[in-house]
Amino acid sequence: MNQIVFIQTYLVKYVVLFLFLTTATGCFRGQIMTDKKFAKHYKHLPVKPTFHSIQNDSVTLHYASVGSDTLPTLLLIHGAPGGWYGYMNMLDDTVLQQHFHIIAVDRLGYGKSKRKNQFAVTSIEKQAQGILPLLNEATKSQPAIVVGRSYGAAIAAQLTLLAPEKVKYLCMVAPPIDPEKEKIFWFARAARYRVVQWFLPHSFVVATAEKFAHASELRELEPKWQQLNTPLTVLQGGKDWIADPLNLTFAKKHIKCKKARFMFLPLAGHFITQTHAELIKKVVFEAAGLSLGEIASQGEYLLEESEVK
Repeated sequence: MNQIVFIQTYLVKYVVLFLFLTTATGCFRGQIMTDKKFAKHYKHLPVKPTFHSIQNDSVTLHYASVGSDTLPTLLLIHGAPGGWYGYMNMLDDTVLQQHFHIIAVDRLGYGKSKRKNQFAVTSIEKQAQGILPLLNEATKSQPAIVVGRSYGAAIAAQLTLLAPEKVKYLCMVAPPIDPEKEKIFWFARAARYRVVQWFLPHSFVVATAEKFAHASELRELEPKWQQLNTPLTVLQGGKDWIADPLNLTFAKKHIKCKKARFMFLPLAGHFITQTHAELIKKVVFEAAGLSLGEIASQGEYLLEESEVK
């Protein structure tokens, strides 16, 4: 009898899980860029990105770019899951296009970027090393402004540590960087099973592998934060359910750079590059020494600067 109840219980759980995955997969597929969606989105836009790849014996790195390569480089690094298309709003911004060579990269394991014989690259340092050849290529004349959001923020920081002379400014948006604040959601645990992965997009499976390695990777990165001397801004939303708002407290404690700026947006969620696009643009313009002028209000934010005047 107990065995029957046990089987029934698990059958119910798997049915619920199946229904959830069916719905979730549809939602995530809606965020994935296909050739059809790309053609539809750019059908009437005067400027669309061009695509390139850098290859060596172990890595293929795919990226999209807009703007003249004679302009300062703005390098955009996505979170998990994701791809270059997560920054389409910045790639499509006509003001940014006039002032920057905008590059949005597919991180290793996503889109057309990959590391040889490795399905998911869970190492923050290897992810950064994979992007380093692109950074070197794009900054032959002047250093870049690097924006990393969510999981990509730690990778952007590691990239900056690898080549500080190549990065003029670092912007970390909604960064889950405190290993003690890492959240593992129940559906992420389910996504580790092979049978469950059959129903999921490739990027979600890769993101799951990264998620379960993230805390240990962040512990390895923790002693390096004090070595970060590149001018930077950290933005964190107060209603972020993915990256705990206390990650900003961690950043203030561990980042000792004298030109660090910390922005807290009480009403913002996780997707700040979408909801506060004008604020991100203002940060980028200031980092480049340009003036964007007045911007439309997108909610209050609290600003703390450690910069010595």
